Amino acid sequence: MAKNSHTTGTGPSQRQLRVGELIRRVLSDVLNRAEVHDPDLNRFSITVGEVRMSNDLKIATVFVMPLGGGDVAAAIEALARNKGELRHRIAKEMALKYAPDLRFRPDETFDRLDETRRLFSDEAVRRDIAKGEDDED
Repeated sequence: MAKNSHTTGTGPSQRQLRVGELIRRVLSDVLNRAEVHDPDLNRFSITVGEVRMSNDLKIATVFVMPLGGGDVAAAIEALARNKGELRHRIAKEMALKYAPDLRFRPDETFDRLDETRRLFSDEAVRRDIAKGEDDED
């Protein structure tokens, strides 16, 4: 039985990365063209930031964010409600043995970037960084 890459310390395989990126592109295109017939979903402009695949490629965790960071919970709920149609679109576009189960999560990348910027702008952190650079010389 294959071990989960998240517990072994190794990253995802090239196949997981490739399939995840292909699914990200397909979902982005489908959502951008409003191909799903759900007015609640189509009122959002959704960014698909990343798709992480399970080792067996049967589960795709999709990290999404509505443009402007609007009602994330409502967007994820609308996506989850339409995941059958989204899976069908993925299966149609890609040559996979199984269309993966889709799990939608909020993309917190931008929040982490904002927090990192805030930390780097803190005067105490800037002093510590400068001190660390001086110690290396």
